[in-house]
Amino acid sequence: MTIPPTTIPPTTTGPPLSDPVPLDDAIAAGPLDLPAPLRAGYDAVLLAGFGGPEGPDEVMPFLRNVTRGRGIPEERLIEVSHHYLALGGVSPINAQNRDLRDALSVELVNRGRAVPVLWGNRNWAPYLADVIRDAHRDGLIRLLGLATSAYSSYSSCRQYREDFGLALSSTELVGELRIDKVAPYHHRAGFLAPFVDGTVAALRRASDAGLEIADLEIVFTTHSIPRVMADTSGSADLGDHGSGGAYVAQHLSVARAVIDGVTARGGAAPSWQLAYQSRSGPPSVPWLEPDINDVINDLAAAGRGGVIVVPIGFVSDHVEVIWDLDNEAAETAAGRDLFFARVGTPGTDPRFVSALADLVEERLDQRPDPSSPDPTPDPVTGIRRRPDFCAAGCCVNSRVTRPTTAAVDSAADWSGVAIDPQRLAASGIRGTVQG
Repeated sequence: MTIPPTTIPPTTTGPPLSDPVPLDDAIAAGPLDLPAPLRAGYDAVLLAGFGGPEGPDEVMPFLRNVTRGRGIPEERLIEVSHHYLALGGVSPINAQNRDLRDALSVELVNRGRAVPVLWGNRNWAPYLADVIRDAHRDGLIRLLGLATSAYSSYSSCRQYREDFGLALSSTELVGELRIDKVAPYHHRAGFLAPFVDGTVAALRRASDAGLEIADLEIVFTTHSIPRVMADTSGSADLGDHGSGGAYVAQHLSVARAVIDGVTARGGAAPSWQLAYQSRSGPPSVPWLEPDINDVINDLAAAGRGGVIVVPIGFVSDHVEVIWDLDNEAAETAAGRDLFFARVGTPGTDPRFVSALADLVEERLDQRPDPSSPDPTPDPVTGIRRRPDFCAAGCCVNSRVTRPTTAAVDSAADWSGVAIDPQRLAASGIRGTVQG
């Protein structure tokens, strides 16, 4: 069944509305006129993670979950499974997210915010759908999603909004539960500070090993993504689309901020560049380059003496960080007789946890609001801040349209789904359903 085009009105406790009413006006009318999911504030934080296996028998099922529908050959999955099996078949990511959930919960309680912090995954237990079903049962119907990714792109932002939409759809909780999402947080000082500290410490180790600044290169790394995904990251409405899109621009801004932090500590910083890791697509599809291992080989060929790798694209030391950097990149450097140091990720650094708590607090007492784009550059990174609700066409999915939440045009992503538009409105899903 296809829903005809209509502007989605809010559900009210009174008579049906004769004309669509803007959601902001409905909210301003007061909480008694609104279904529970639209009332101000949030009942819980939903930490949304990628997921990972917790035993050898779970590795291949997990990898099939991750790659379902992408046409990845079985032999490639077997190859990647060896990375997990080398670590005992257990991904550290689940334990890291449990620790982050607990640390954030403690921080919020210490601030006088007794807000439960839930945790659910995209690709492995605990699945998001199960978590929100339990939340609804417990009366937690206004959830603030917090993704374990700091940047804008399809896979690092919009896909989490799809996860929320699909979880609502699969549990039939549309209209009874709301899931918003905090904006990307790459620019937050608490995210940047651990990278600055780690880079300063790595430079000291290199100096102790007898290397000069001119001998070194700092290589910032993040997950490679298809070039078309990068180019369409962010929103054309915010002027982000173009070569590399918001994804590359945000990473470059973070790299510069880290370098600024290093030099502010009184030391000179070596030259630096941004490289990519963990590519998984077919060779025929252009992905972001250069690869970290190619960079290391090029540095050796240029006569450099060492490399300091700073994985700014990641919030914790999960398998892709441990395997791709601590194993493969380190081995490449060792094979070329280069000094190698890898800086740690924020993990549960108190400053990072505090930054996440700041994000949550900024939203706890606000009425749900799309927050018009702020043209003011962020004072730390120098680029435009993201709105609380993603702008129209943000980080588009070039393959298929899936239900989303937390964007000004999310309702259009539900087109073709047999669902009452008023239920979408009751879950804070904004915009216009397209026929």
